[in-house]
Amino acid sequence: MILVLTLAAGLWGVGALLRVPQALRVGMVTGLWLAVVGLHLALPDGHPLRMATGGEARVWLAFGVVALLVLGYRKLLVLLREKSVVAEVSAPGAFRPAELDRYARHILLREIGGPGQRKLKDSRVLVVGAGGLGSSALLYLAAAGVGVIGVIDDDVVEGSNLQRQIIHADQRIGMAKVQSAAGAMQALNPFIEVRPYQRRLTADIATGLIGDYDLVLDGSDNFDTRYLVNRVCADLGKPLVSAAMTQWEGQISLYDPERGTPCYECVFPVRPLPGMVPSCAEAGVVAPLPGIIGSMMAMEAVKHITGAGVSLAGRLMIYDALYGEVRVIGVKRRADCAVCGVSA
Repeated sequence: MILVLTLAAGLWGVGALLRVPQALRVGMVTGLWLAVVGLHLALPDGHPLRMATGGEARVWLAFGVVALLVLGYRKLLVLLREKSVVAEVSAPGAFRPAELDRYARHILLREIGGPGQRKLKDSRVLVVGAGGLGSSALLYLAAAGVGVIGVIDDDVVEGSNLQRQIIHADQRIGMAKVQSAAGAMQALNPFIEVRPYQRRLTADIATGLIGDYDLVLDGSDNFDTRYLVNRVCADLGKPLVSAAMTQWEGQISLYDPERGTPCYECVFPVRPLPGMVPSCAEAGVVAPLPGIIGSMMAMEAVKHITGAGVSLAGRLMIYDALYGEVRVIGVKRRADCAVCGVSA
């Protein structure tokens, strides 16, 4: 019996290494089982080959029945789970059939499922900046099915943007970035609502605008806007995913002082002196980097909305593309923070 079981394990293992489909591997093991049962039925009692493979056909028949019951039970659980998921997302007014097909890979994930996808559909996310970081963040928020996506930017598409800002296109040079981004997002997913704001985010509109959203993603390229967004989000109790990048390096964290994490100003209390942190236009940036960090922003948004996994709240991730290194450091609130500290 040990010989047969070893042979079965070998067939399964070699098949896995060669990436043979699971159904075919099951077929190979079943074929081996049938051969052994047939051998036992054909050979007389006491035959050396029968003795070497278990002695009696009844042993292998019982083994086959048990295996069949286990496989049937697993199949039943899968079917019940699929029906449960469909029931969850097919509630009246929840999803259209086309949306169920579109978000099927999300719905299959245990950490998201139907309820998580519904949370994405019901959420409202504001993205500050439709440039490098905003490009991939906006596209993935749209693809993920975030129900309402706002985007604010006062810039227009330029040829020099297209090296990294993948949401825009050559034929849209000269168009407002928010309109270009809105068109790309709605072309990708017609089931979402996009709200473009073609203007600069200023103090006089920030509170009213941010107050309309559940979560903010800040992909702006200047410290004035970053500090403004952070202050308003902290005042309103809105979670903030903020990221920045230059040349080969990017950083990202989720700031949510309402729920015990530091705010952006806790981590960066003093803005750099002029020229100390050059912009991408001054220092350059490698093309895929904004896409990597922007995609991480969208990932943090999806995790925060659905409750999946562990977010970057209270942690700062630093990605070095040039050397392929990722560092994550813990960050804490400062009691003397001008925005969220006890003396604020």
